[in-house]
This record gives sequence, structure tokens and C-alpha cells, in this order.
Amino acid sequence: MRILAILEEREASPLELSRLLRAELGVISYHVRKLNALGFLRLERETRVRGAIQRHYRAVERPRVSDAAWARTPPVVKQALVQATIQQITEYAATSAAAGGLDPADSHATRTALRLDRQGWERVSRLLRNVLEEITVLEEETRAREAAGETVELEDVGVVLMLFKAVPLSRVAEPQTGEHSSPTHDLSAPSAH
Repeated sequence: MRILAILEEREASPLELSRLLRAELGVISYHVRKLNALGFLRLERETRVRGAIQRHYRAVERPRVSDAAWARTPPVVKQALVQATIQQITEYAATSAAAGGLDPADSHATRTALRLDRQGWERVSRLLRNVLEEITVLEEETRAREAAGETVELEDVGVVLMLFKAVPLSRVAEPQTGEHSSPTHDLSAPSAH
């Protein structure tokens, strides 16, 4: 997920990725090969470095997981994906905020706790999907203006949408009893991806 996030922003070689992610080149190369084989990456260019060929990749498009695929995903895989995503979001938001990313008056950060029935949940889920679709259209319109030769001032922008069954913060602070030392989270519910 971290490799894809970087390659959405720019092209990079496995060597550059290993330096950025502070991970072994062999591990990064393995994951890049797998992502490329699955069609998530495209080879942008090749350069010769000390007799070897260095391949530079870029993400093809933002991968999306359908509701049907998510429903078939084993819980342990869901947990790993969600944890990696939340870690990435946390790093992304914290680093951006420290650099002044939330300073503009029209920036936005909200955490909202709700109590919804199934109908309310489904409606919020649809609303978030619609927001994501509209954001994608806005980005495409920006690219079209740029391609048409208009002078556009581009900014890197981050948007995070999440809908999940929450453990109330008051319960998280309570001492846990039983066999679990931390609250459990039901991540098998449909969510906005």
C-alpha cells in the first residue's frame, strides 16, 4: 500500500522506493514485481546504472476494492489492510499538518461520532461514495484544463473518507476485562472504500 501511495504521486524505481521506505531492496523489488504483474503499475522508463537496468514505475490508477471482493476477503487480510491504511493516513495527515497543510481557512478535519440504524448507515455509505466520485471528476477536470494549456496552479491535496463501526471513545478508555486486553473492532461490516 505504501509503494502504491508513492507511485500514485510520482514514478520511482525499486531502489528509490527502498530508500524512501527504509526497507530492503529485495523485499521492495518482490512487491513491485507483484504489483506490476497484477496490473497496478506501469513501466515508465528504464535507465542503465553501472551495467544494470533500473526500471522506474508509476501507479496505473487508484486501486479500489468492490463491496463483493471485500465481503470475500478473509478477516485477517482485512485487518492487515485496514491497519496499513490507517497507519498511512496517520503519517500522511500528521506530516501534512506539521507542514501547514491544515492552515488554510477552507481546510477541513472532523471526527464525528454518530448512532445510526441500518438505513442511516447505508445512506452515509452512499453519500461517501458519491463524494469520492465527485472528487475524482474534479481531479479529471483539473487535468483537462492543464492539458488544454490553461495556466493552473496545482496543489497536492489529501482527502480521507472513512465509515466504520466505532468503539465509543468512552469505552476505549475503560479497563478491559476478559481475555482481550484491547477492544475488538468489527471490520467485516460494509464500508466506504
